[in-house]
Amino acid sequence: MGHRVCHGRWIRLSTRALVSLVLQVCVMQFCSTRGGVYGWDFRDVLFSGYAPDGGMFMPENVPVLSPDTLWCWRGLPYTKLVVEVASLFIPSQLIPRQDLEVLVSEALSGFSVPEVVRIARLREGLSVLELFHGETLAFKDLAMTCTVRFLDYFLKKENRRATVLVGTSGDTGGSAIQSAKGLSGLDVVVVYPRGRITPVQEKHMITCLENNVHVFAADGSSDDIDQPLRSLFADQELVKSHGLMSLNSVNWSRVMIQLVHFIYMYLELSGMEQNETDAALPELQVVVPTGGAGNIAAGFIVKQMGLPLKLVAMVNSNDIVHRTVTNGDFSMAANVTQTLAPAIDIQDPYNMERVFWLLLDRDGGSVKNMMEEFQQTHRHSLPENHRKLLSQVLSTGTVTDEGILETMRRCWEENQYVLCPHTAVAVWHHYHCPPSPGLHRCYVATASPAKFQAAVQRAGLTFDLPEAVQALDKLATRYENLGRSLDWSKDWEERLREKIQSVTSSREKERDLL
Repeated sequence: MGHRVCHGRWIRLSTRALVSLVLQVCVMQFCSTRGGVYGWDFRDVLFSGYAPDGGMFMPENVPVLSPDTLWCWRGLPYTKLVVEVASLFIPSQLIPRQDLEVLVSEALSGFSVPEVVRIARLREGLSVLELFHGETLAFKDLAMTCTVRFLDYFLKKENRRATVLVGTSGDTGGSAIQSAKGLSGLDVVVVYPRGRITPVQEKHMITCLENNVHVFAADGSSDDIDQPLRSLFADQELVKSHGLMSLNSVNWSRVMIQLVHFIYMYLELSGMEQNETDAALPELQVVVPTGGAGNIAAGFIVKQMGLPLKLVAMVNSNDIVHRTVTNGDFSMAANVTQTLAPAIDIQDPYNMERVFWLLLDRDGGSVKNMMEEFQQTHRHSLPENHRKLLSQVLSTGTVTDEGILETMRRCWEENQYVLCPHTAVAVWHHYHCPPSPGLHRCYVATASPAKFQAAVQRAGLTFDLPEAVQALDKLATRYENLGRSLDWSKDWEERLREKIQSVTSSREKERDLL
């Protein structure tokens, strides 16, 4: 038997558990959800967007966390928990443990609360995990800052550059820009949907004047933007010659860091400390506002890692995830509906591909067929046996704009606590579906209400803007337009291709001058 010292106490680990963890770290490799790519390591996957076969990268073997390990991790600061989780997927041969600790510590050092994330414990058992204390006031900052540090680490080590191409529904673009601005080895090209995001989200992008940041405002939805981006990433010659990569939650590293949200919630809120160390682990229900389904995919992976989570995905009027779970209708509506929760105004929840892959026991062929049908026709009907499997691991609900406002008002009246509209999509569930006795539950707060002042005002509430947000109004702006033409997808693809090529050309000239 093996032992570990954890916070001043010895925890006994079985030899089998120790060997399992060691093997997982040593041989951790990644494959595509569509079955055409195997054996990639973390560094390969980090620098990729979609896999070459169009799929998304996942670990070939998901590590299982023993109850002993969870007991050992209880009470760890958030930053240290990130290191523990990341080290399961990043072998020390690629990033030595001491380097990993430094990278994560630096990445999370700029958050506005010392503990990085915070749990608000409100009335009637309402627990809200605040993930928005980073520079752009959104949960994306947690995974983005770490992922960009990992990229920078390898780029410096290999003396090379990369170009990041990001489509955003609001928060991802600003987070990518603020995390990567000024880095010598990285250019960031961001495309956002003009008029479909809030002024603060927009200003976090267009006020960055660093010469490695390139911002485009597109006349369309975030799903529209995804079409030319998929085409660009499918061009393997372009990807290789320009070091093209993604920082959307397509990137495995983003999802990997998001695993920590769920593990942290579980350790803090499941009530496991009230159990004997050898008792069965208690359940925790986690309610997540859902758009691209990156957080839900992370939660499902954590469930596969052995934590007894009950997952609830709450959506706004863009309800494709809800329709998929309740009646197998995995199909896009004709148009993306603009709501008070714009960051989840998404009809293509691309991370559901990762959920389907796990659900179908890693059957890449089946996932390839269903996702290619969905991409070509924008619809797929889940067989009833698949839908039942999905509904067993994921519950859903849908919330109207009026429901969002009602939830924001009620939470303020009862707690003097202001929710952002996305968090309100999740917390609506608290007021309409009370937990059963003994079930612990947590709601994920994905953004600060400071980013969504119009929604706060429509709810009849006020919120004091942080000084950093007020200062955005005084900054100069810079961006380029992507207009709506007859063949807009092709035109946008060509404009972005030209930008990527010109960025590479100018960096090569700079290098030649040195």
